[in-house]
Amino acid sequence: MRAVWKGAVTFGLVNVPVKLYSATEDHDVSLHQVHDADGGRIRYQRVCEIDGEIVPYQHIDKAYDDGERTVIITDEDLKSLPAERSREIEVVEFVPTDQIDPIMFDRSYYLEPDSASNKAYVLLREALESTDRTAVVRMALRQKTRLAALRVFGDVLMVQTLLWSDEVRQANFPALDEPAKITSKELDLSKQLIESLSNDFEPEQFVDEYQQELRTLIQAKLEQGDALDTAATFGEQAEEEGGEVIDLMEALRQSIAAKRGGAADAGKTSSAG
Repeated sequence: MRAVWKGAVTFGLVNVPVKLYSATEDHDVSLHQVHDADGGRIRYQRVCEIDGEIVPYQHIDKAYDDGERTVIITDEDLKSLPAERSREIEVVEFVPTDQIDPIMFDRSYYLEPDSASNKAYVLLREALESTDRTAVVRMALRQKTRLAALRVFGDVLMVQTLLWSDEVRQANFPALDEPAKITSKELDLSKQLIESLSNDFEPEQFVDEYQQELRTLIQAKLEQGDALDTAATFGEQAEEEGGEVIDLMEALRQSIAAKRGGAADAGKTSSAG
């Protein structure tokens, strides 16, 4: 695996150097579109709707329209925005693990210790596991600020980027507003059915049968000689252009003291008001 990010997890004064790796990968067979008459590759071209010319990538800008007006946003405009380049996974708070609904999860990444000693990494892992807590963190990934959940996965730490709350749609279905009468017998039978199908989840028992059959089909066609020369039919296509770990015990003590001091100051200000 190749690391996609390198930095450090920070909570209080504790610094845990880590490397970030994508935890998942896509195994779908990649298919192209071709002309059914001769197998020639079908390629999409970027055509300007005003002059009908094919436009290369270097002359393409982005735009936003509200239905009536269009605002063109150039690369220079985007470069003027403050880019997030922080190399910290900052712990914002620790929350009960069951309070983060799976619908919020987006992409998953493994964290690997990136220092001579893995003590700080193991300490954070065991602290999360023993308290059944998940760390809500902020991090910059691909120049964007992300909210993420840092949790324990087996014997490693994992970061799962989270959707923002306004990205999760509300499920408002009028049909569910209608009362439905469920008899005790119907409920008992449903429970029995669930019990009959109950088992421990073992993901390796499930495979993508469609992709397996597709690969078998492709291999059969190759063996039967039912194939075309790629160079002849597709033609040539031009290419487009953490810091060092400090003493853990002292860092933990100072972090707790700072947190208590902040709470005490807030209490004095409140009582004074």
